Amino acid sequence: MLIVGINGSPNKEGNTKFLINTVLEEARSQGAETMVLEVKELLNSVRNPFCVVCSSPCSGICYKGTKLEEAYEILKKADAIVMGSPVYFGTVSAQLKAFFDKTRKLRGEKAFYNKFACGVTVGASKYGGQETTMKALHDIMLVHGMTIVGDGYVGDDCGHHGACAHQPADKDEFAIKRAKILGRRLVDVCKKAGT
Repeated sequence: MLIVGINGSPNKEGNTKFLINTVLEEARSQGAETMVLEVKELLNSVRNPFCVVCSSPCSGICYKGTKLEEAYEILKKADAIVMGSPVYFGTVSAQLKAFFDKTRKLRGEKAFYNKFACGVTVGASKYGGQETTMKALHDIMLVHGMTIVGDGYVGDDCGHHGACAHQPADKDEFAIKRAKILGRRLVDVCKKAGT
């Protein structure tokens, strides 16, 4: 079982990465293999990081032979995805949006269809746009036909939308608890699906 985190923050070792890693550490403790993709680095591997609809339907030519293409291939093989973004003006980071804007070819292939996915967000304050950012993550998941997984688990509670923290995330005990529950839930749904 492979669970892949997508760090949509331009900060490689910041609050978003901490929360993603918390989910993945719990998943690893349940037997999953995990890894994290760094969106900023992947976008740096392409000439133009923003989709300009250079072909329709999308041919994927803009990222052919790049680290971004390698990342998309990894995501195709993943059983589940943990999407993470800081809150930028009440929504996802520009980096994460650009990363998914370039997935038009993958959407046409239904590459992520029925793949399990969940989200984590971090804002600068307790009510700093985490839920609107989570909604944007869910929109990305739904547009790809993914199956959204919340932060509930049979041994805990039904959960909510995902794990949301306020910075510093490593001091937000409630968010850490929810992220661990989310990691358990992801592994559970993957096992039940036979992946």
